[in-house]
Amino acid sequence: MAKRDYYEILGVEKGSGASEIKTAYRKMAMKYHPDKNPDDNEAENIFKEASEAYEVLSDETKRAKYDHYGHDGMRMGQDFGSYSNMNDIFSAFGDIFGGGGGSIFDDFFNQGGGRGRSRQRSQGERGADIKIRLPLTLEEIAKGVDKNIKLKIKTKCNDCNGYGAKNGASGMSACPVCKGAGQVREVSRSMFGQFVNVHACDNCGGSGQIVSDPCPTCSGDGRITGETSVVASIPAGVESGNYLPMRGKAHAGRRGGEAGDLIVVIEEKEHDFYRREGNNVIYHLTVSWPDAALGTEITVPTLFGDETIKISSGTQPGTMITLRDKGVPELNSHRKGDQFVYINVHVPTSLSSKEKQVLKELADSKNVIPKDNTDSKHKDFFEKVKDVFS
Repeated sequence: MAKRDYYEILGVEKGSGASEIKTAYRKMAMKYHPDKNPDDNEAENIFKEASEAYEVLSDETKRAKYDHYGHDGMRMGQDFGSYSNMNDIFSAFGDIFGGGGGSIFDDFFNQGGGRGRSRQRSQGERGADIKIRLPLTLEEIAKGVDKNIKLKIKTKCNDCNGYGAKNGASGMSACPVCKGAGQVREVSRSMFGQFVNVHACDNCGGSGQIVSDPCPTCSGDGRITGETSVVASIPAGVESGNYLPMRGKAHAGRRGGEAGDLIVVIEEKEHDFYRREGNNVIYHLTVSWPDAALGTEITVPTLFGDETIKISSGTQPGTMITLRDKGVPELNSHRKGDQFVYINVHVPTSLSSKEKQVLKELADSKNVIPKDNTDSKHKDFFEKVKDVFS
């Protein structure tokens, strides 16, 4: 069954702002959350569908790709797919509900006497993401390539095992402000009723724990600055603007938090003699007058090695020769583009006396210049060349 339009799912217009999209998703999530609709498969499916739509439309890069390519564009960066279980959704979209994978739902359903959903709070603060641009040649894009990327990042302190405490986990204690919850609830009242605002505890940074005896190596942070290298496997057929997310390959989290993501953005280098048009490549080949007139065989480069092509006798300037399947592969497909070889005929600008004499004799030949050249279809050889290069 064809996937529904993400804007239609959330009930917003295509030009809607980020806050409007977020509000629309909140309303749907509150209405169709599985805790409020136990054993209702239809409600759970709607909740999954809305969560997937929000995940795309709330990200500027993903939204731009979706607006341009639709659902097909979601496969370009190899970053999208259907969500097979509810845990995927809670881990992916928890940020919209106060930075805790469902905290606003806990407030809503626990107050209302619902069954609630137990949620395990992750320790520490999540590490920051890193975005880099990776320049690739057209040859690398055509074949796919593994690239070794060196990074200077925050890595886990081995002396305290990332906890930030001198004695590791045993040196941690519950935060006295949030009582180890990592969150602080603030209740406010207005004419519209009671509202509960949940935010990360400022005292412990949301970890729920504090360090009483900091590790001397990392000064209680749980991380040190170091260098690492990762291998990015780039599939064939990518183009500038595609990106590859590498989960957990960026900065380590503070005090045992999960690592951030490395986002590798593809950048295609300009080629010396190829021009890419979609999955096809254009190559211009210059041949001499004698070769164009008499015919010959010439070896030309392709993205996959040299290829010999036949120049037929009487080849005209602007002739195109197609090399099938010698272009760029289509991403996530077995199909390939073609290479188009455009023929240019070289017009010499300096001739010896002997060469001039030969050309003068050739010019008198009826095979070169028809005697009756009044018709526009019978322009002389030099006029044809002039037209091509004008």
